[in-house]
Amino acid sequence: MQFPEFNPVWFSIGPLDIRWYALAYVAGIVLGWWYAARIIKTERLWAPGKPPISTQQLDDLVLWVTLGIILGGRLGFALFYQPHLYAQLFAGPDNFALFRLWDGGMSFHGGLLGCTLAVVLFALRSKVRILTIGDIALAAAPFGLMFGRLANFINGELWGRETTVPWGVNFCNQRARDIYGATCEYLGQGPGDVVRHPSQLYEAGLEGVFLLGLLAFAVWKCGLLRKPGYVTGLFLLGYGLIRALLETVRQPDVGLDHLPFGLTMGMILSTPMMLIGLWLIWRAWSRPPVSA
Repeated sequence: MQFPEFNPVWFSIGPLDIRWYALAYVAGIVLGWWYAARIIKTERLWAPGKPPISTQQLDDLVLWVTLGIILGGRLGFALFYQPHLYAQLFAGPDNFALFRLWDGGMSFHGGLLGCTLAVVLFALRSKVRILTIGDIALAAAPFGLMFGRLANFINGELWGRETTVPWGVNFCNQRARDIYGATCEYLGQGPGDVVRHPSQLYEAGLEGVFLLGLLAFAVWKCGLLRKPGYVTGLFLLGYGLIRALLETVRQPDVGLDHLPFGLTMGMILSTPMMLIGLWLIWRAWSRPPVSA
């Protein structure tokens, strides 16, 4: 299947471009905000205790988490995938490349670290359990993951590996040729004029829809919010397993395609997530439900 000629810019207002990728972040945050508010307002999920924060406090939490996602995602992308962006701050052809978010380049694992820091600071400031706030935030996180991966597909980026499956996609459209040349490949970059896995759609379905359903079952049917850290552990373990699995069909980043033992950077970064997730699940399971 030939990749459609999607325009990464939805529309423009004068010199300002409104991009699908930015809209994905907005949609993920707004829907996650709405979903977290529903969780907080549903008192039976916390019985015999009560919700840990009010909806007004949730508004503050969303702001903290949004800043954590954006700053952590960008700084993490540079740290894990393009460390030269830090060197360019002091000596380079473009000293401000690190801060040009509109050029793309965000890391989920960096965003998770930024979100974690935001949750910890908010919980300490509000004098509530850190793991409980983490449970609320991560129960809603798959909305952002789903929209983000769909935006990756629209942008024609983060392609999968070459494949012969009938639903494979050739990402070499006119836009890719304009960027990378006639063969859609330049100095090891670009999708090439070959058929690849639409790994962005795999991730949207598994990291987004499937993980949201799993966490919703834990929250709404199993009442696991009464065991702080359980939902956080499920998210970390579930995402880590899904990401590690899909890395086998996702094209590694340029310069990171020859790591030892056939590993990818996504696999390496997901391993501690899975270990921490398993520990949090064991910890929550072995303790009685909280009552306040």
